[in-house]
Amino acid sequence: MEKIRLETEDGTTAELYVLEQTTVGGTDYYLVTEDEEGDGEAMILKDLSARDDKEAVFEFVEDDAELKAVGDLFAALLEDTDLV
Repeated sequence: MEKIRLETEDGTTAELYVLEQTTVGGTDYYLVTEDEEGDGEAMILKDLSARDDKEAVFEFVEDDAELKAVGDLFAALLEDTDLV
């Protein structure tokens, strides 16, 4: 399973496991969890990186409308799996 490593605000590193990835309107979104087995709480990351960035820039999706729209898309993508 693909991993994303994030540096948190307090300087520690968090590893998140990618369950699914999709692109909406040219923006990449990642459905991630802290648990490698995929059993943990799922979160959605938005990739804010520019093409010439050396490192990826992510933020957690917190806007309710965006979260619902992208969450519904991930639910449809994962409809035939045990993750949803």
